[in-house]
Amino acid sequence: MAYKIDIEKCVQCGACQANCPVDCIAEENGNYVIDADACVECGTCEANCPVGAASAE
Repeated sequence: MAYKIDIEKCVQCGACQANCPVDCIAEENGNYVIDADACVECGTCEANCPVGAASAE
């Protein structure tokens, strides 16, 4: 199950994108989004998000 970013919680700090080992997180229209097809479900985004916006779907 891929991870997702809750745009209501996200503070656009970029920690998830900066730490993603497979570079599957992109900034689109001011929000960070995860490419579910490229996500390897490692949980790094969730572990590095300071506000808990990234989580498993």
